[in-house]
Amino acid sequence: MSSRPTIALILLSLGHFFVDLYSGSLGILQPFLVSRFSLSLTQAGLLGGLLVFSSSVTQPVYGYLSDRYRSRLFSALGPAVAGLFILGSSLAPGYGWTVALMLAGGAGISAFHPQGSAWAAAGMKRNRAHWMAVFITSGTLGFARAPAFFKEVIARIGFERLALAALPGVVVSLLLLLFVRQPAGLAAPGVKSFDWVALKAVRKPLVILFLGVFFRSAVQVTYAHFMVLFLNRERAYSLHDAAYTLTVYLTFGALGGFVGGRLADRFGAKRVIALSFAASLPFMAVFFMTPSAVGVVSLIIGGLVLYFTIPVNVVVAQRLVPSQAGTVSALLMGFAWGTSGMIFVPLTGWVADHSSMKAALAALLVFPALGYWLTRLLPEDLGA
Repeated sequence: MSSRPTIALILLSLGHFFVDLYSGSLGILQPFLVSRFSLSLTQAGLLGGLLVFSSSVTQPVYGYLSDRYRSRLFSALGPAVAGLFILGSSLAPGYGWTVALMLAGGAGISAFHPQGSAWAAAGMKRNRAHWMAVFITSGTLGFARAPAFFKEVIARIGFERLALAALPGVVVSLLLLLFVRQPAGLAAPGVKSFDWVALKAVRKPLVILFLGVFFRSAVQVTYAHFMVLFLNRERAYSLHDAAYTLTVYLTFGALGGFVGGRLADRFGAKRVIALSFAASLPFMAVFFMTPSAVGVVSLIIGGLVLYFTIPVNVVVAQRLVPSQAGTVSALLMGFAWGTSGMIFVPLTGWVADHSSMKAALAALLVFPALGYWLTRLLPEDLGA
């Protein structure tokens, strides 16, 4: 492994950590913004929805643009833009400005992911699923650390000075600008290389992979959004204990992505994707059957296994159509995740209002079963 691909992987993984750290900050910012601007819960929820839209649903647009123009600014500026604008909301003079800052910060997140995931492991000759897992796990760890990290930052320097926490993102952006170049083997800068024909040629496995991510994200995103509330309201956890339970769950999920990449290199992508869906279901079901510590441990193990597929899906899609790596990465990492969250987070809330949060969250476990059935339709020779 030469030094240049290694440096690119390290810096892009560091960028991914901070981009997702900033994207996970809104949960901590919301109580302060609600208090400052006397927001309704609908207005607070709209901020989250707009951030998901700007940071995730728009990723295919940036994937198309990065595949077409190949400018490294898409990934290099992402950490700085995300940090400065999202955390800059602590200085916003009104709700309208806060909305604008969230949309702008989300654009930085959205621009980073397609090109970052396409370039991170592109220079690696072997075990690409493993190296992709390093990149993706970095982001998942950043997202998992966001609640505790920003809680401590606000406690130490105050909400009004929170924008100072964007400085690490700015430094990482400068390092990306200085040291990361387009990997060898990709089209030269300026080549208009978007190829719809190449995408159509592998549309069946791409659709299956997309739906698999969509199904996984229905559980992943919704649980991350509602788990603290569920544990606090229906299991009588303190907010502190509920928040740290979610942090542990998300952290083990991040480790699951790393493990999944290693397993795919050894046993093949299709087997790992199928295992992830089939094995996560019973563990997560136990969590809803018992309120004891055994249930929480089972939830954490189920989350770890469910996250196996995160790097595997992306590497397989990139291998299917390497000339459109940014576009397919955006479809699987951003668009599928974002659309699933925009649909199932409010739908789960509506179901919970008419029954219970336990029933609403447990009902989502139908999706791992659907994912397992769908995975069986994938071809055997997917590679990793």
